[in-house]
Amino acid sequence: MAPESMAPPPSRRWPLFLTLLTLIPQVVQAAVPSVDFARMGTVAVAGSFSGLGVFDSSRNITYNPSTATLLARNADGSLDVLGETSSGGAISAACTLNGKLYLAGLFSTVAGVPAQNIASYDPAAGTFSPLGGQNGGVNGQVAALYCDASGGTLWVGGQFKSPTTATGVANFGGAVALYHPSNDSWTPPPFDGLAGASAEVLSITPSTSGSSSLLFSGSFLTQFGTNITIAQNVSNPAVPSSPGATAFTSSLVPVSLANAAQIEADPSTTTTGFTSIASVLCPAGADGPGNSWRAQDGSASKIVIKPNTYITASGIRLGNTFLDGRGTQTFYFTAIPSNDVVPLTFVDPVTKQNFTCTDNCPLSNDSTILYQDFLFPSDLLITGFQITINSWYGASAGLHILQLLSNGAYASAVAAVNMPSCYAPAASQVGVSGQWSNVNVFTSIAATTQEVLSATVPVGTSSSAAPSVTWFPYVSAAGIYNVYLMVPGCVELQDCSKRTTVKTTLNPGGGLPLSMATVSEQVEQDTSQLIYSGPITPSAPNYNSTVVMTLADQPQGTGDGGNYDLIADRVMFQLISAGGSNSTSSSGAGAVAGSGSAGFGFFEWPSSASNMNATGVLPNTTETSLDGLATALSMNIGSAVATTAYTINAVVLYATNSVIFAGAFNLASVGAANVAAYSGGSIIKVGGSGLNGAVASMAPSSDSQTIYMGGAFTDTADATGGTRYRGVVEYSVNSSTWTALGGGVDGVVHSVSLSSTHAGNQVIVAGNFTRTFSSSSDSTGTSAEGFAVYDLGSNAWVSSGGFLVGKLTLAVAGNGNTTTEYLAGSVSASAQYGANGWAIVGSGTNGAPVVQPLSGATLGGTAATNPTTTSRRMKRHSMSSNFVAPEAKHMLKVSKRQTTTAATSSDLPTSPSAPAPAVLSVAYWTNSSNSNHEVVILAGNFSVPNTQGVGVALYDESSKTLTALNGNQVNGVVRQVLVSSNILYVGGDFSVSGLDGHGWAMYDLHAGQWVSDSGVGLSSTSGSNPVVQSITTSTGLPNTIFVAGTFTTAGTVACGAVCAWSTVTKSWSALGNGVNGQAASIDFAGSSDNMLVVGGALTLADGTTANVAMYSFPNSTWQALGAPPGPVTALAVNNNNQSSVFAAGSSPDGTASFLAHWNGQAWTAQSSSWEPTTSISQLKFVPLLDPQTSTGVIAGDRMLFISGAIDSGSQGAMSSALYDGTTFMPFLMTSNSDGSSGYMSGLFNSFGSSFSFSERKLLATGIVILISIAIATGIVFFLLLLGIIWTLCSKRDAGLANPNPDEDDEDESSLRHGRPSALLEHINAATRTTILGAGALGGVGVMAHHKEDSSQHDHDVWVRSETPSDPLGGAGAAAGEEDLGDVNRPTHARYSFAGGAEGELAVAAGQEVVVLDDRDQAWWYVRDPVSGKEGVVPAAYLY
Repeated sequence: MAPESMAPPPSRRWPLFLTLLTLIPQVVQAAVPSVDFARMGTVAVAGSFSGLGVFDSSRNITYNPSTATLLARNADGSLDVLGETSSGGAISAACTLNGKLYLAGLFSTVAGVPAQNIASYDPAAGTFSPLGGQNGGVNGQVAALYCDASGGTLWVGGQFKSPTTATGVANFGGAVALYHPSNDSWTPPPFDGLAGASAEVLSITPSTSGSSSLLFSGSFLTQFGTNITIAQNVSNPAVPSSPGATAFTSSLVPVSLANAAQIEADPSTTTTGFTSIASVLCPAGADGPGNSWRAQDGSASKIVIKPNTYITASGIRLGNTFLDGRGTQTFYFTAIPSNDVVPLTFVDPVTKQNFTCTDNCPLSNDSTILYQDFLFPSDLLITGFQITINSWYGASAGLHILQLLSNGAYASAVAAVNMPSCYAPAASQVGVSGQWSNVNVFTSIAATTQEVLSATVPVGTSSSAAPSVTWFPYVSAAGIYNVYLMVPGCVELQDCSKRTTVKTTLNPGGGLPLSMATVSEQVEQDTSQLIYSGPITPSAPNYNSTVVMTLADQPQGTGDGGNYDLIADRVMFQLISAGGSNSTSSSGAGAVAGSGSAGFGFFEWPSSASNMNATGVLPNTTETSLDGLATALSMNIGSAVATTAYTINAVVLYATNSVIFAGAFNLASVGAANVAAYSGGSIIKVGGSGLNGAVASMAPSSDSQTIYMGGAFTDTADATGGTRYRGVVEYSVNSSTWTALGGGVDGVVHSVSLSSTHAGNQVIVAGNFTRTFSSSSDSTGTSAEGFAVYDLGSNAWVSSGGFLVGKLTLAVAGNGNTTTEYLAGSVSASAQYGANGWAIVGSGTNGAPVVQPLSGATLGGTAATNPTTTSRRMKRHSMSSNFVAPEAKHMLKVSKRQTTTAATSSDLPTSPSAPAPAVLSVAYWTNSSNSNHEVVILAGNFSVPNTQGVGVALYDESSKTLTALNGNQVNGVVRQVLVSSNILYVGGDFSVSGLDGHGWAMYDLHAGQWVSDSGVGLSSTSGSNPVVQSITTSTGLPNTIFVAGTFTTAGTVACGAVCAWSTVTKSWSALGNGVNGQAASIDFAGSSDNMLVVGGALTLADGTTANVAMYSFPNSTWQALGAPPGPVTALAVNNNNQSSVFAAGSSPDGTASFLAHWNGQAWTAQSSSWEPTTSISQLKFVPLLDPQTSTGVIAGDRMLFISGAIDSGSQGAMSSALYDGTTFMPFLMTSNSDGSSGYMSGLFNSFGSSFSFSERKLLATGIVILISIAIATGIVFFLLLLGIIWTLCSKRDAGLANPNPDEDDEDESSLRHGRPSALLEHINAATRTTILGAGALGGVGVMAHHKEDSSQHDHDVWVRSETPSDPLGGAGAAAGEEDLGDVNRPTHARYSFAGGAEGELAVAAGQEVVVLDDRDQAWWYVRDPVSGKEGVVPAAYLY
């Protein structure tokens, strides 16, 4: 588990939930009409993207990767964002109980709700809640949850002491707590808790479905007793008591600081008797002169203490001064040399509740509280510390007591090092026999040394005759202790060949027998060796214990030069539980039973057991058969028990009293690494010798005979350099064999689970990886950022449904009552659906677009590099409040629609980046040889997995397979494909080995081979390769294929930019006098498609520039259609009307993008707010399910579907939009694998243009009867009247769909009549709120009112799609601009800040900067006075 961060307090950022609220009010809502995809046949969208979804403003955001995001994964695989944690947060465990999700990890808020490391989520209400009341939770990191449905309770495990809001916190033993949803309360577990150095529970597993017992694993210690009686409550009476301490903390021996090399406080008072900070380290009397210290009046102060050696410390003890109403109010603790601000845990002296603080730790001014003890999250190895006092009572801060607490007791083998501790009768003592010499050695802290003793012993010397060291450490109170012998590494002393083993004898006191242990000193690095775990009762009056070390009875090693070296350093007594044994007896003595065994990392609690205290010595009557695993682990791990290096992360019960356990360990005596089994009272190897890396998670099948494991391994422990099982593997219990899941992943897996939506037939995997591999030999892989799904039926990685970019820590299934699964981790981007460059879309039950996840359709990422593309990244709304410099707070200016002037032709604009895998074109082939089965043909820039295929692939929906074309593969990028008469026409920027031309090829789908292009290939005289941008055909000219692009010759025919291929004669022909330049898009107009309309950057034969040109088949002539604003990348003819053409492109200088409409006389700009980065790749008319009112330009039964990379300015990035002639409506949005906005090449349907926009409607029965009567009675004039009326109506409808080009254009203001005049103001306010954060504008949901004459507003023609998250509507309350406050003032950086993100300024600790804007509580805008650079810096980093 990652340790709790000790960095300076992180800046606060607005969570997702609050950010969405700031976005909602400032939008104009409109329901997007439903596209009738079914009428178009099979419909696919394609492009360069890894994820896509229906446009939703709440999804068009930028994530904060420093937080943890919680997502729901629905039955179809789509993803919904639920909320995010505080900055620096993590979510590592979750389970469901009674319809609620419980999530836990390390955080202080989730979705803006204060909650300490654990919270609940109600899917029905969509709300998060703390556990145990306001700001409830536990005071440390949570790593494991178990939802007990039978008991209706939640078991919580991790590295914490107690809940934050529970009463009776002293009853919580730590690492485990029990939450009761029925009354929102916390209680200790029946066994109080689990103990050990930094005790942590990493998994909680029921032994059976009925939960007859619970299995706890992690990094903690257990102890079973020895059938003897020990004394109770033996402690040094000189230690004063205080309501600010506990029995545990008051038993910790203070570290002697009297001889510290540096003891100073600055600034201190000059008042006599209060100037010396040293006087409070161990005050000789009551609070007063000579025994107390004061800071300078009205000033903050820093206390720095640096001993002349390194120290293991567990906390700090502070006692306030109460004279003259002075005293310290708040402070924080900084460790030296790491300079980390350390979180502190303390007991409130009044409420007795546990709290955690970091930068404002409170010290009581109640004179009845002598001192308060503040504990570190875990023991610290330090060379000094600093206490910074930042607020005080009265005129100045002050202290009466300042003591650094050890983790129990200690003694050095060097007598001079043992200094008297506060309250101790005397210093710890040491005695030696034989010849010992002092040696200086370096410690694990750089540039620090310490003294140890060394003795040389001839090989063959008996233990009784060898030199010995006896320690008599001062032990303040009786309790349960772990006793360690500290052994310096032999590498530093350069005596590895002379090292051997030693014997220790410990007298625990209280009548307990002596405890002996054999310890190896043959260690290369400094090591803590556990020599005893159990009760210690010090002997009065000096309150000492005794440890003796000498040569082992049977020393290991051969020595060097006939001699051994013995090294004596220190003994350390680590307090586990205060007060001797933990018997339930109320008498002064208690019985402790059992075999005297110590355990590590595992504990079984039977539900039928009576209450007990697992933090102390457990009676042997409570020891189960499986508890023997803990004892066996302790014996096998040995010295590593003293550290957190070894952990048991997961346990699976596979048979009675038999478990598979996994984690991070190496059991050398067993020959098992990271995974093993315990059965029959012994640890046994599994699958050889285990795995070669740590196992983080296990997921068993329903019968527990198959187990799926995830972690940091790549193969078995026996395989050298193997990569068969990268990150994830399947283990069979029955055969003790491993099975690969494809080729694994390219990183570390943190969580594995069996999917609840696929009957346990899919493994869902979360972690820190970027790709999955199909096999161990697959070196390319497929993109999968942090989350992947492996299908056990097909034995392959499949589409996960949704799309994510991140580093996930959690993937869990529901509780069986829901198909929802939950994911969590650091997320950079997400989308509803994962799609590898293409997807099938359809119409849902409510008309909304539905994306169909495609199994087996994953394309590979290794293909050609597109030489004509450049990278691009489009802006998205911010998810967190990002401060922007005042000069950047400009409002978006939107140009009105206007008639354009003539523009000269230039090259086509650069296409958006289409990195592999990208699909740029889709075609459909009905395979007549296979029951008219439809095959989808994909083309673009990609590879076909498990084949040699590149650029073109065939997808069979029935078999869910991708296949490559036979023969040689394309070398380059394919941009267009078209199928006609079983021939696949392929165009782009590529070549095929064996074919003559470039950019153009034909492939016989029936024969499965390329068609020779000898003499018919394309070429270019410009020296560059020919490129085909468009291939199309017309129903009016069925035997002709029209090819457009950049070329000058087709075969032997001079045919520039546009050429016609005859499928009958297999030859090329030019169109009239032809054109030159670059053609990008083709459509048809006129009756029987007798007009060809081409868009690009063209020049007619007579030299006329024509970005849009039209060719007439009847008279074989070309003409320019006006002068659109620039080169055209896409066009579409409206209803075959040559006087209604839409074209999109970019200005000649690339500074503007456009969508324009040709009405037969002039071009009129349609887009009002597109950014220059916008690139349109396709325009296509699509039918609607429910016809709308016609706008006069586009008929009401259709809309223009716009594809590409659209940056709307006001609404951010999208990949497609609908346009009805007046209003743009965002439709689909896409994301790339790196989180940037994707690119959509177009929408491709199997019916081509042959579908009807209008639904056929039959006359009503009554009308038919009337007509029959009329005919029967011979009322011919009535029929004539009907004909006249019908003709008039038809002409009126035709006028709407085909406006008369001779009519004057309608004034644009009338076209916009009815739209709110303040629309732009609302959108701009939303932009300001998103960029600046609600905090900078005066609160959530508040819009800063920009006073401006409404007549000056340019109107935006965008409306936002109506979504379930848009319930408010309208603008929020107005708020004035806040005062800038005290700006242009100098300040300094307390910490270094890297400043890697856009807009951030890097600063070094101590550097001076000038504050320009400090209105945001989290981020200040500052200037470096030296370099002149400006940017934002976390406010907490400045002082």
